[in-house]
Amino acid sequence: MQKTRMDADTAPVVPLTAPLPDGQPAPPVTAATGGTRGWWWHLGEMAIAMVVGMLLLGPLWDAAGTLLGVDATLARPEVAAMVMATNMTVGMSVWMRYRGHHWRGVGEMAAAMYVPFLLLFVPFWAGLLDGDALLLGGHLLMVPAMVAVALRHRHHAPTAVPRHPAVVALARRWPAWLALLLTVDMWLDPTVLSPWTMLVLPGGYLLIGLFRRTLRGPGVLATQLAGLAVWVTLTLVAILAGGRTAAWLVALGWLAHAGWDVVHHRSGRVVPRGYAEFCGVLDVVLAGIMILAILTTDA
Repeated sequence: MQKTRMDADTAPVVPLTAPLPDGQPAPPVTAATGGTRGWWWHLGEMAIAMVVGMLLLGPLWDAAGTLLGVDATLARPEVAAMVMATNMTVGMSVWMRYRGHHWRGVGEMAAAMYVPFLLLFVPFWAGLLDGDALLLGGHLLMVPAMVAVALRHRHHAPTAVPRHPAVVALARRWPAWLALLLTVDMWLDPTVLSPWTMLVLPGGYLLIGLFRRTLRGPGVLATQLAGLAVWVTLTLVAILAGGRTAAWLVALGWLAHAGWDVVHHRSGRVVPRGYAEFCGVLDVVLAGIMILAILTTDA
């Protein structure tokens, strides 16, 4: 029996093995068209796009609120919930369209951002929920709503979306851009992180490796455990040393881990290359910020 696929917005059924009307071969099945790994990756992309939307648009709302004198209004829980949903929806919608999702799916995923908060407005106004419960409950309800939409559209084929080469080149570097966005606050207020944060560096690789089952190769697990031992030792030495010595050890520890990221990015082992790229940029930037903070304090 011949396999078929149904376009999300049009009725005709196109065989997967048949050429398209313009004579081009049918595109291969992608993450948007199904598969357990692709489906989970799709949800992960949505979550990252939502975070990016909040990071980019959140400061703009704060600036607009100060400029227009509506800070108090924006601080109200129901307004803050709608602003947050809007920020997430904008980031998610832009990425979904870039990935070739149809407008119907984009609209339903946007509804998954707003409807959970709207449902909780009534108990909030009735005094049954406080502001924190409203925001937390909305986010918790958002997860099954997103999963439901993703399941509904898991077999839909992507649509053709024109992309400028410059946009494609920038989008491919999204892990680096995300890392830079996460460090904006520290650039504005340079500080030195706690020595304990260095335990995150090898820990992330081990956890991802366990989840992806990529620690089974010859010497892979031993290498990761050796890295863990090095950064645990560096952490303990920094804690015992204290003062500026500890600060320099932390900064250099983060910088050294960038080399670890480069090696894993080139090899493609243990973690996805996107994670290694994200981690490498984050490590270098944070190390630079901490060195700046140390030098500024010394001055």
